[in-house]
Amino acid sequence: MDAQQIIEQYQNAVIQIATATGTGTGFYVKEFDIIVTNDHVVAENAEVTVAGKTFDKSMSRVWYTDRKHDLAFLEAPKDILLPEVKLGSYEKMKDGDQVVAIGHPYGLNYTATQGVISKVDRIRDGLKFIQIDAAINPGNSGGPLVNYDGEVIGVNSFIIRGGDNLGFALPVNYLREALQLYSPNRGLASTRCFSCGYLVTSSNIDSTKYCPSCGTEVKLPEIPEKEIEPVGAAKTIEEILKDLGKNVRLAREGANNWSVKEGSAKIKITYNPENFFVAGDAYLCQMPSDPTKIKPLYQFLLQENYQISGMVLSCMKQNIVLSCIMYDMDMNKENGAESFRNLFKQADYYDDFLKKEYGCLDRLEE
Repeated sequence: MDAQQIIEQYQNAVIQIATATGTGTGFYVKEFDIIVTNDHVVAENAEVTVAGKTFDKSMSRVWYTDRKHDLAFLEAPKDILLPEVKLGSYEKMKDGDQVVAIGHPYGLNYTATQGVISKVDRIRDGLKFIQIDAAINPGNSGGPLVNYDGEVIGVNSFIIRGGDNLGFALPVNYLREALQLYSPNRGLASTRCFSCGYLVTSSNIDSTKYCPSCGTEVKLPEIPEKEIEPVGAAKTIEEILKDLGKNVRLAREGANNWSVKEGSAKIKITYNPENFFVAGDAYLCQMPSDPTKIKPLYQFLLQENYQISGMVLSCMKQNIVLSCIMYDMDMNKENGAESFRNLFKQADYYDDFLKKEYGCLDRLEE
């Protein structure tokens, strides 16, 4: 197989994962009907949001965590047909083999990078890792490392910061062992003791929080009675979104980032605590393909900016964007809700209007 064939095979099996604190990648293993990712991606959350090419964003239960091997298993979405990917053989790998790393670095959906295995068995913290020169970045964590037979041979796990394409993937043999350990305990919150390797589940642990085998303190992926809430401006933003009827848990896309839909428009909300601003950007339609429509469209956007208050229409590459900005110290639930409500309403209106009047195109989504 070539890289393009591998990407086509895996694009529907690779999953985007987001929590309140970060984002990452996972991939579906049909044989066990679960989503595989890194433990550090789920970040002690018992539920995370997942999204894929063939299904919208939804909540997914974390059933298994493994701190030592940096693995986590998530519940796969129901009634969604996802493709089968095969797990390869670690023993057949050798230095110099070509590989493809697939993931979502920096929020860029379905990014694939090619490279070779620099060393099959680099030892770190008592485990073997596959060292690769394929570029992997934040957001790639938990994605599959694939050989040119189209088989998963590792789970992209970490990089050495400051290094030149020094990436590391957990070999597939560790993954296969963990899948087989977890499989008889499906539907039970479970964690693998990082000290002795014993599988601790909600059925074999007593009222304490210690491994029944060796006594090491462990933590099961249990849903807390009360969810930890954000603070400051992030808390105000989430309260506003709730009041406007949005599902806050599904809206979260990492620390201080949210994404919601209003009609056909997609709105991204970002809070930057370094410059104290809250930005709402509604991504509308794209520029028309008819060049004779572009000049009249620009004229309309400029004229409209004189009419609307507290928002601005602009062009970002091929996208038409409606934006509003608020200073965090000036924002409260009342005026913030009014600004967001107006942004949502106008975004839906302009998206439909620009398509109808200027032949703007539907926005391409990944």
